[in-house]
Amino acid sequence: MLIHIGFGNIVNTAKIIAIVSPDSAPVKRLVQNAKEKGLAIDATQGRKTKSVLVMENSQIVLSALLPDTIVGRMQENTDISEER
Repeated sequence: MLIHIGFGNIVNTAKIIAIVSPDSAPVKRLVQNAKEKGLAIDATQGRKTKSVLVMENSQIVLSALLPDTIVGRMQENTDISEER
């Protein structure tokens, strides 16, 4: 299942391990380390990062949407899939 994470960017929900807020020091270190290793994908289009998606291949995706918004979209997609 694919989900829209803002500004025309889409990720595969089956590959997401966690969706976290970028405010804590450990998450900031995680983002910095991923950027240094070339494993960070910035999908914010220059906006403030409001959520960090940790993917199963050690990559992280930065999004300008709040974690609650992304989770809500994931739940909507799941509800639609179950109705079929």
